[in-house]
Order: sequence, then C-alpha cells, then structure tokens
Amino acid sequence: MQAARAWVCIQGVPVRLCSLLLLSAACAAAAAPGVPAAEKPAPPVPWSFAPLARPALPAVKDRAWPRNRIDWFVLAEMEARGLTPAPEADARTLARRLAFDLTGLPPQEMAGSHEAQITRLLASPHYGERWGRHWLDLARYVDEVPSWLDSTRYSYLYRDWVVRAFNEDLPYDQFIQRQLAVDYLPGSGPADLPALGFLGLSPTYFKELQLPPELIKGTVADEWEEHVDAVGRTFLGLTLACARCHDHKSDPVTAADYYALAGVFASVKLEERPIVPDDIWAPVAKARAAVAALEKQVAEVKKAKPADLAAQTAALEEKIRRIQQQTPHYHLPMANAVTEAALYVVANDKGVGTKMDYKMGAARDLELQRRGNPNDVGEVVPRRFLSAFPARDGQPRRFTTGSGRLELAQALTEEAAALTARVMVNRVWKWHFGRGLVDTPSEFGNLGEAPSHPALLDDLTGRFIAHGWSLKWLHREILESATWRQSSLAPESERRDAENVLYSRMNRRRLEWEAWRDALLTAAGTLDLSTGGPALAINAPENRRRSLYGVSNRQDMDPMLRIHDVPDPGAHSPWRTETLTPLQGLFALNAPLLQQQADALGRALLAAPAAALPERVRLAYGRLFQRPPTARETGAALRFLTGREQDPAAWSQYAHALLASNEMLFID
Repeated sequence: MQAARAWVCIQGVPVRLCSLLLLSAACAAAAAPGVPAAEKPAPPVPWSFAPLARPALPAVKDRAWPRNRIDWFVLAEMEARGLTPAPEADARTLARRLAFDLTGLPPQEMAGSHEAQITRLLASPHYGERWGRHWLDLARYVDEVPSWLDSTRYSYLYRDWVVRAFNEDLPYDQFIQRQLAVDYLPGSGPADLPALGFLGLSPTYFKELQLPPELIKGTVADEWEEHVDAVGRTFLGLTLACARCHDHKSDPVTAADYYALAGVFASVKLEERPIVPDDIWAPVAKARAAVAALEKQVAEVKKAKPADLAAQTAALEEKIRRIQQQTPHYHLPMANAVTEAALYVVANDKGVGTKMDYKMGAARDLELQRRGNPNDVGEVVPRRFLSAFPARDGQPRRFTTGSGRLELAQALTEEAAALTARVMVNRVWKWHFGRGLVDTPSEFGNLGEAPSHPALLDDLTGRFIAHGWSLKWLHREILESATWRQSSLAPESERRDAENVLYSRMNRRRLEWEAWRDALLTAAGTLDLSTGGPALAINAPENRRRSLYGVSNRQDMDPMLRIHDVPDPGAHSPWRTETLTPLQGLFALNAPLLQQQADALGRALLAAPAAALPERVRLAYGRLFQRPPTARETGAALRFLTGREQDPAAWSQYAHALLASNEMLFID
C-alpha cells in the first residue's frame, strides 16, 4: 500500500516524508526561533531569473576549430585555462554515438555525411521513442498502479502522445501548454486529451475515508504539493514545494506563491476522459452506466447467496455481455486526464469519516496553511503565477479561467520564458554530453550549481526561442558542433579537467538500461520495432519490443529495472543514476534475457552463408560493434570455436561473451 507522502526542503533538496506530522515538525524547526520573519533578508534573486543576455562571440586563438557558435564559447573557456580540444572522433565512433543519442539504437546505416546522418535520424520514428523516454522520466510516467487507485490501463495514450510530439517537433512552448491545458486551447478536441497525462498520471495517495477529515486533508494537501513540485522542477527547475511551510529559504518564492499555485490543483480532478466526440461517447457512457448497475446487482446477488445463485448470476452476466457487444466503441480507450472541479475535504454526511466533496466545474482559492498544516489556515491566496515573474502591469498573472491551468501554462512560456527555455536547453545538453551546463538540471535556484558556461547557455537559449522553440533545431546545433564531435580519448584533458567541466573531450558514457536492452535485441536480430500501444511485461519471454514499451509499475517495480537504475515512476527524475553492482554483472552472465539473445545470435552466426570461420567472427563484430575484429580478438575466437564450428552451444557461448562485453554497454 502506498502511504501518504509529503515533501520537505532540507538544504534545498525536497525529501519525501511519510506523514504530515513529520513534515510539520521539520518545518517548525526551520521556521522557529531566530530573527523574526519580518526582519529576515529576502533571498537573493538567482541568476536564472534574469532576462536572457545576448552575448557576443568571445575571442579565441584557434579560429579554425569552431564549427558553430557553441564552439566559440567552449573553446574560449578551454584556452583561458590552457587546455586544447580533443581530436575529432573517428567516423565509426561518431556514427554509433549519434545513433544512440538520437534513437537509442545502434546505427542501421552509416553512409553519408555527418549532417546527412543527423537529418536521417531526426526523421526516424525511433527518435521520438528515445527522447520521449527522457521526458517520461521527468513526468513520472507509469503503466500500472495499485488496484485501489483509479485506472491507468490507458496510460500508454500519454506515452504515445509524447513520442508523437517529439517526432513532429512540436514547439516546446506548445508542448508545455498542451500538457497542462490542451482542453482550453483553440483547435484542440477530444483526440488531444491524452496530452493531459502529465497531470492525469500524477501519483495519488491512499485515503482511508473512515478517518476524520483533519487527517485526510493532510493526504490531499500532499497530492497538491506533488503537482506543484512536478510543475516547478520539470518546467522551471525550481523546488517550489520548499515553500509549502514557509517562504523558500534560498529562492525568492514565498509561501503565498506556493498556495497561489496549489489552488490550481485544488481545482482539478483526475478523471478518465473520452477521446471521441460527444455523439460517439454518449451511447457508450449510457451503456457503461447500465453495465455498472448490473455489476452492482451481481455483487448483491452473490452476497445474498439465494438458492438459484448460479442462474441469477448467469442471467445478469449475459445482459452485461449483450450490452457490451451491441454498443459500438464500448471498449474505446480513455485518456488519463483532469477536469475542472474544486475539491473540499469535509465530514461524511453520516457524521463519521470523510467525504471528498467535488464541486464540478468550479474553482477555489486556497487559504495559506501555517507551517504546511491544512488544519491551521490563514488568509485566502488568489490563484496566480509566481510573484518573481510579474506580467506587464507589474503584478503576477492572475488565474481566472477555470482552475487556471491555461494561464499557468501561458505564464510558464511567456513571463518565465527565459527560465523555462534555459531549463530545457540545459536538459538536452546534459542528455547529449552526460553533463549539463548547469549540472543540477531541476535546481536552477540559488542552491543549484552555477552554469559552467553562462554566456553559452544564454546564447543557445536565445537562439532556441528564436527558432520557434524547436527541439530538432537544438539537437542539430549541438550535434554539428566540434565540441560534440570530440574524441573521448584525451589523457591531458582527463588529467587537468577530471570532471570535464570545460568539455575538452567527450565523456564516455554507459548506456541506459533501455538502450542497452534494445541494442542486445538488435544484435540478436530479435527486436520488434513496432511502435505505440499497450505495454508488455518487461521480463516476459515473448516481449521483444523496445524497452520503452515495457510495463512500469509504481508500486511493484520489476527487479530487472531496479538493479539497472531505472528510476521510480512515482517521482520526477532529472537524470539516471549510474551504479556498478555485482547484481548487474550476474545479470549479464545469467539472466534469461542474455541467454535468449545469445542463443538467437549464435544461431544467426551459425547459419550465416560465410563458410570460413574468420568470416563469421567478422560478421559478429560487424553486427554488434560496427567494426572488424582485431587480430587478437580473431585469434581468441578461433581458439574457442575451432573444432566446434557446427556446435550451436559453442556459438551461443561465444555470442554471450560478446553481448556481455563493455563495448555493448558503453559508448565512446
């Protein structure tokens, strides 16, 4: 069972706690004795709140090295510290790096110029799958939740919408607006509602309604906080949830700001919504209501246990089947979305327990909760945007359209456009280089890291906005740079800049779990590249689809995913943790996944038309690593396989050794 959870800011980091009492205690300690609140100095305004600068290109000595504007800024910092760039990586390394960066798959074609390869990969449907996965980590995407929660059986509609948005290069500002308020945008319709999955798939916490309202209010307040936290960290790179109990300790975000935003989410209800027009949905809704009534009758009959229980049950179930069969679109999928409804937690009409009282179509402003306690409230705070980002009239934008989701989305991409764009540009940079220009990608406040190249970040962000918030433009600009094309082999750079803060070489990176598994299946020739649709159990023997389409479970995460650092789908995850554990090594040696792919690859090599053993070894290295084997590698293979050329077990063992190698797991 998933207990109620809360967040508290400890040294600027949001930490989930298991009870509102602990949250209140922590906040009380943070707010108690010392300088009275009125006398405390306001936190300094973070660098990230400033308007975008328009920096000129810096002077560099090696004017032949830069390929585009990015390189001038990077080279200037290198030269200032006496470093020189690493040589350009070879064509094969660049092709592998590029294919994994953009599609999460090994290169299928290596012909053409570097620029032509970028164009081809950005046009691939697998680009959206790769970059959609990055986004789903931020969005807390999930396929399955505990049975006592509302259904997420159609959550794949949101996942597929995200993939499609990346493939179509939906401008990032529109990408944000659709995820928060697509139902308010002109030109949108029911088919667009899956975009609301960013909110509709939010974590929800168990509420025992037999308990009094005072306790349930805490759980509900935790859910509102989760919304504020996810929006703040995902789009703004700010830990807004730290202001739930008191004004933010390090950033210019007040408790009033927090409750002004929380009011938006107190005015929405998570709800499945149809993705078809009303004329199609109306008869389906009527039929589903009739089925629900019949199912209630079935339950009542089973509870009563009459003498003719079987006959009565069979008759009711036959009515249910008939309605379902005779109603067109009865089983149509529903979007995990939200609808406008103000929530009030009140005492049950019976006087015992709690009632969740939704006022459909209404909105509410929240009272400021002292020290985060929903049972100790102060003045009402009208719904609005953050006071640090005033509109043209000098006041923060007020939210008056329904819950305020639309105005929130507009403020994120207008008043806060510079910060919102900086955050996404930095995320894309980090996903390409393994290190961000700001290496705390969801903390752009005063407790986050300062940018290593502030002028570069502003220059790239300004041009990103000028190019219509196009993520494909941003990819191309990064991937065509000399900075990205550097080799990862640079001993002097490693010695003098161990963390590679100056980008004087490319970081060698380990593939994420999804890309590694997909590469294994690709090498074995078993990967199913069909796109979209419901998820499959990731460890099912018959599952050969891309790892993106494996089930994520918020309550019972598959152990295979846990040991490979796949993040908790119940939390915003701005990066993948990288660990090296014995369990990972044992998985590579013993897991059925590796054994099955080794068997498939071994059979393919054994059946290859090439007659000579060295040619089959060469074929293996071409399939897995897009290169010929070295003389040493060929010799080792021949010593192992000679005399067993027709033995499937020997070929499987050989294939397994290659699949479990570091070269399958790391990209230079």
